[in-house]
Formats: sequence, structure tokens, C-alpha cells
Amino acid sequence: MTLRVDRRQVLAYRAAVQGLGRDASAPAELEVFDLGVQDTNVGSARLALAARLEPGHEDAMTDPAFTLLWSFRGAPHLHRTRDLTALASALWPISDADALARLPGERGPFKAAGVKGLEAFAAGAAAMRAVVTRSMTKGDVSGAVTARLPAAYAYDCRSCQATHVYTGLFQQVGLFAGARLLPDHAPTTLAPLDDQPPLPPQSTGPGDLIRAYLRLHGPATLADAASYLGSSAAAMRPAFPDDLESVQVEGRKTWIPEEQVEPLRQASASADRVRLLPPSDPYLQARDRDLLVGDKAERKAVWRILGNPGVILVGSEIVAVWRARAAGKAGVEVTVQPFDGVATAVRTGIDAEADRVAAVRGANDVRVRYEQA
Repeated sequence: MTLRVDRRQVLAYRAAVQGLGRDASAPAELEVFDLGVQDTNVGSARLALAARLEPGHEDAMTDPAFTLLWSFRGAPHLHRTRDLTALASALWPISDADALARLPGERGPFKAAGVKGLEAFAAGAAAMRAVVTRSMTKGDVSGAVTARLPAAYAYDCRSCQATHVYTGLFQQVGLFAGARLLPDHAPTTLAPLDDQPPLPPQSTGPGDLIRAYLRLHGPATLADAASYLGSSAAAMRPAFPDDLESVQVEGRKTWIPEEQVEPLRQASASADRVRLLPPSDPYLQARDRDLLVGDKAERKAVWRILGNPGVILVGSEIVAVWRARAAGKAGVEVTVQPFDGVATAVRTGIDAEADRVAAVRGANDVRVRYEQA
């Protein structure tokens, strides 16, 4: 018999499996690293870990057990270093259709030039691997990679009057090229991995990555998982596991690994839990955004075209957005925009979590202010 659950049960399950109960004592214990933790220019990875761990844990950004690099959808993610070889083989496109689905901006020019998807990934990865033999800025790497590739792989950039390799391809081959990102470097700087995985001759299949998505962001659909991988449902269908359990969520047929059915059934949100989650936090990476945030106007406030804010989680519900900025020589100001009224107990929790944000940013003082969303 198909299990039926509502959105509250799903969100309670996701918050638990993603470590927001702060049950882990170290970064290595967090299941979110099965897909990595995305980083942004506001230090999202450190803030995401601070939302899941008690103070005093080792800084994963500088720990050799973790590596920052471009992976899913070409975005910077912090991964377990030991996972990189398997991740590269699993994330390598399974077909030309899959490869081109991951390159929406390049798809038209490549098709017109007769460049196949897998051919583009292989050429781009080989070029970057040959170039990144030492620490180099992103701009220098881009220029050198562009020079190594055929003209069909580049475009004329109007803003800087130069020719560049397509950005989508450039960043999506970083993992396969064995190139990492150096944390806390501006401009963006790449360096070769100490132990570079070989260039994948072919994909070992994204089945384990799909399972990880369904475990961390499930119950979910094939289309949801494919979107997380940057591909399409049609391209990913051959890799979709066939031993999953179906779950009805608000009338929608979704899937979850069999071993997660009971944790889903038993999940319950802690009503007094308050967390300040950064932009691109794992909790916000689920593709069913209408399930995470039911109100359309609130969704628009959370996921913007540019410059997403962080969100405030109470229990497992997103109730506000927040931003932080420097204030004075060693302070930080956190601005909270609630979707509705904020109870006194929640404000107390927000103050405590704002202290964590300040600590991550190296600030000695924090001020929280509220304004209308």
C-alpha cells in the first residue's frame, strides 16, 4: 500500500536527515556531504555547517578531509576528499543527450558546430587538466583553456571585448579536470588536486547520486533529481533506480529509498528549533520549491533572480528571510524580514543564531533588526 504523507511530514523528515537537529558532532558525520555543500561569495558552506553543528568544530573549508571545487551544475561545492574519484565517475554524463542537457547555453552553438555533448565535456576537461598545474586565477585559466580549444567552444564577450570558453562547460568540467578551488581567495583561484582522479572514460552511472538526492530531499520525483544534477528527466530516466518506494505527497507521486520509509513515517519537527540558513543551504536545494514554501510571494522573496537571501527556519518551516552586512570595524548587522509576526521565543532563537553567524564572519558584535518583507 502506498504511503501518503503531507508536506509537514516531508519537511520534518528533510530537516532531520539533513542534520538540522544538530545531532552530529563533526562535519564528517553530516549526511549532506553525500551531495556536498554548496558555497557562495557570502560563505554559505561555513554558515550551513554552523547551522548543523555546535561551536568548536574543525573548519571544513581548510580541513584536507574536504575539498572545494566545481561539481553539480558547475557550482562550487565542498565535498569529502575521499569521495572525489567516485563522484567524478558518477557525475560524468551518461550520454550525449545528458551532456547537452547540462549545457543549455551551449547546446545551440554546439549542435550548429557539430560538437557532441560527451565530446565537449572530454575536450574541456582535458584542456583544463593540462592548464591547471599550479595555482592560477580563474581568468588566467579561462584564457589558457580557451586557447587550447577549437573556436566552436568559445564566444565573444561584449563586456570585456575578449573571447572566452563557454562558462557553463568551463565550470562543469572542473571536477573531471582534477582542479579545486582555493577557499577564501579573491579573485577565484584554482589549483590541481593533490590526488587527481583519472579523466572518466565513461560514466559509472548517477544511480547513487539520485539515491542520495531522494534520501536528502525526498520523497521526490525523477524530474526533481534530474534537475539537481543539471540534466533532464528524459536523459536521466535510464539511470533512475527501480527499487524505490513510491509515496504520495499532497497528491503527487514521488519516490524515496526503501530504508527511508520508516524515518519518513516517524519524522516530527521540533517546534522550538530556530536556524538561520544561508543562501544555497542544502535545505533550499530541493527542486520542489512550492512544497518548501507554499505562498508564491514568499517563494519570490526566497529565490530571487540575483542575490538570494538566507532563510529562517522554525521547526521545518521557512518563516522569514535574512541578510547580514558588516557594521563598524568588527560587527555585523542581521536584517530579518518575517513573512508574518515573530513570537518572542522565536526572536530569542534568532538572536542566538545570529551570534553564530557573527562568529563565522569573524565579528565580535551582532545586531538584529526587523523590517517588513
